[in-house]
Amino acid sequence: MSERHLQPLLHELVGAVHAPTSALGDAAGQIRPNGVQGVFHADARVLSRAELRIDDREAEALTRGPAGPHGVRFVSLARWLGDPTPDPTVRIDRTRQAGPHGLTEELVVSSTASVPVRATVSVDLGCDLAPIELVKSGGTGSPLEAKAGEPGRVEWAAEGVTVTVTGEAATVDATGDRTTTPRLSWPVALAPGEGVTLRWRLAVTDPKAVVAAPPAGPEWSAPEVRADDRRLVRLLHRSLADLRGLRLADPAHPGDVFLGAGVPWFLTLFGRDSLWAARMMLPLGTELAAGTLRVLARRQGTRVDPATGEAPGKILHELRRHEFTLADDGLRLPPAYYGTVDATMLWVGLLHDAWRWGLPAEQVEPLLPHLEAALGWLGEHADADGDGFVEYVDTTGHGLANQGWKDSGDAVRFRDGRLAEPPIVLAEVQGYAYQAAVNGADLLDAFGRPGGDRWRGYADRLAERFRGAFWVDGRYGPQPALALDRDKRPVDSLTSNIGHLLGTGLLSDAESAQVAALLSTEALAGGFGLRTMSTDDAGFSPLSYHCGSIWAHDTAIVLGGLARAGYRDAALRLADGLLGAAEAFDYRLPELYGGDDRGTLGRPVPYPAACRPQAWSAAAAVLLLQAGVGLYPDVPGGRVELRPLAGPELGALAADNLRVAGSPVTVEVDRTGHPTVTGLPTTLTVTPRIPTPRPAADPTRSPA
Repeated sequence: MSERHLQPLLHELVGAVHAPTSALGDAAGQIRPNGVQGVFHADARVLSRAELRIDDREAEALTRGPAGPHGVRFVSLARWLGDPTPDPTVRIDRTRQAGPHGLTEELVVSSTASVPVRATVSVDLGCDLAPIELVKSGGTGSPLEAKAGEPGRVEWAAEGVTVTVTGEAATVDATGDRTTTPRLSWPVALAPGEGVTLRWRLAVTDPKAVVAAPPAGPEWSAPEVRADDRRLVRLLHRSLADLRGLRLADPAHPGDVFLGAGVPWFLTLFGRDSLWAARMMLPLGTELAAGTLRVLARRQGTRVDPATGEAPGKILHELRRHEFTLADDGLRLPPAYYGTVDATMLWVGLLHDAWRWGLPAEQVEPLLPHLEAALGWLGEHADADGDGFVEYVDTTGHGLANQGWKDSGDAVRFRDGRLAEPPIVLAEVQGYAYQAAVNGADLLDAFGRPGGDRWRGYADRLAERFRGAFWVDGRYGPQPALALDRDKRPVDSLTSNIGHLLGTGLLSDAESAQVAALLSTEALAGGFGLRTMSTDDAGFSPLSYHCGSIWAHDTAIVLGGLARAGYRDAALRLADGLLGAAEAFDYRLPELYGGDDRGTLGRPVPYPAACRPQAWSAAAAVLLLQAGVGLYPDVPGGRVELRPLAGPELGALAADNLRVAGSPVTVEVDRTGHPTVTGLPTTLTVTPRIPTPRPAADPTRSPA
């Protein structure tokens, strides 16, 4: 039987990130030559081993914790040294700090022993320069031979990348058997009560990298949050630290900053991920949104190319330094790949929302030709068969079979578990298309450009077609199907996708109430957040990537839509699930986690290959804060709405240093749910809306 190549597990590894560099090691702080452990820089593993030993023995791990936004500290013991007592007397503090071009480690060996301590501290190193896709598919690279140079220095070079490790005052052994596992070593002699600090650093020179570290930052404000529910404060603090580490820039335009999708697999430009994350971050300013929009606009499609999925006006899916190949999956993606059905509409949505939050006109206007091109793609290339819906199909045989945000091969399933055949028409994508058409029309009108009426007409026709084709009878009454398959049959599973329709304008009020009711069922909302597929569907598995797991960003997007529409109970349930998951994961929300019932273990089950940190998971904390304070500005319209989720159930909530039209704003919501806002520009009028909570519909009744 042939050996299966399995994607390495991540859930127990400890990461540090300062994009484009990230490091993953075990809970003891060791970086071992197996799985996905290593130091990565812009899609290449630049260090595959960094194992610390004391007298050729591994210290015993004690604990670990964060060391600033880019670092982690590990504490271990060398109990064979020092006094022969039950109390440990020799301790090692290992602090790892990621930097944009490498990392540093500081090793502090301290003794409280009553006798002198002598030992040799060493770090064994290795480098394979394995591409990230080889590591992701369970493969390994061949160890490279190291070259010793100046005292305390060792170097590897291949494929235009140079990797250098320097140990201050260290001895290097890179000869004989150690040409592929060079060792740094330091002799240590400690008097009673003394300590010593040892340091080594890794530097990477990578001129071919397609992403770079920004010159300064971050591009958003640092809010001060006070909350009765302290979980939200802790989640926001950790999430903003992680987002600082995920900042990237285009090397040719370093001032335009965007967020890399996640560590370790996706630390590069991803259209959908970077757009959603920037959209969630708008309450902290528009600078990140502007940078993301410009970076993607420069790579907007200009021609029809089936090999890459490019089409005029289309927004990029992902960017790599070379072809991304997963041999076992048959996946082979070109370096610049456009296989996404939704990123183009999401680009329009981000431009519109940034404008509503106060992106200056002088930054909006240069992007209007790209807006018109994006709308042109929607009208001319997004509907290949002319049925009036936006659809996708991979014509190459080696691209992504599914091209919505649920892009795994088995993500689109009927209620009985059968896979849908492409072309696929996804439900939420029609909502994005409707919203992009209306938002685009508003921008065209506001800036005196033609076409607004055309796109409003497009939206009206799409809503009518959707109403006729997508609604099906389900276990809980009428529901929007997940998708239409190649024969235009509704794919009748109940999934989280329908939650993305809220707030797009595609649904009537009665339909929105029915969707809110469906999202509140135990089958979808019974875990720590919103399940991607209901427990009633045959394809459900709590650890399926897209058919039963829970994604933080998905949950946050849906609870945000529920909160703004007034469905408090449904939104609060999802918010509590998300905060419970945050607490379980030390407030660093992973890409996804298991969709088990809350009562199964009392905590979420990790998804073992989830990225952590992940940009849109971390940015979900800001969207949760926005829903809590209920701040919804329309700067061009001269108004701000307040619809807080905070109040009797969530508790009081206040946030200083939010940003509206560049001005620092404070929003406070008391325990009764009453909001106040200060600091708004004088051109804006506040329209508080604290309606009686809207009940979700009876899920067994048809929407009117």
